[in-house]
Amino acid sequence: VIFNVDDGLMNDDSSHNKHLPKALTNSPCSIASTSGPAFPPFNEQVKERAGWLIGLLFLQSCSSFIIQYNQTFLQNHMVIVQFLTMLVGAGGNAGNQASVRVIRSLAVGTLNRHTMDQFLRQEAKMALCLSALIGTTGFIRAALFRTPPGETIAITTSVFAIVAVSVAIGSTLPLGMKKVGIDPANSSTSIQVIMDIL
Repeated sequence: VIFNVDDGLMNDDSSHNKHLPKALTNSPCSIASTSGPAFPPFNEQVKERAGWLIGLLFLQSCSSFIIQYNQTFLQNHMVIVQFLTMLVGAGGNAGNQASVRVIRSLAVGTLNRHTMDQFLRQEAKMALCLSALIGTTGFIRAALFRTPPGETIAITTSVFAIVAVSVAIGSTLPLGMKKVGIDPANSSTSIQVIMDIL
């Protein structure tokens, strides 16, 4: 009797399947058909990344106490200066987080020419989502410190714009570096400097 292995694998109802070795039943075709998406669900990514950024945002705000200590010298622009390090820190944290994800995806091979469009669309949505979350957090922080309404609006708008731009740059900078032959790992340190300049 001649037994065709391919026929046995394709026919799930065949009684012969349960007698086949495990290595045969775990064929590349069957593994590919049951594998999940290339990237984790969007909601899980938002929860993970926003949690870290909000925590770093409040941690970065500690520098405002140092500025308050020099309020005599900075009293003309005290309100905005108190939030300057928070704004810079939010941009650097968001951009560095995005660049690290790109570097890791490039390293493990999940980010390639076939998944590039999907990844960039996801990062565009992530930029807007994180901007809204971090911007809201910045608004709450300003309100807790009883910042005047005008300055509060300016700070909230700045945080929203900075985070959005940071994620956009952090997502594309490693790809641009790889395109021109530069190690994408350098983008994680470059993004902080770029956002300081901007």
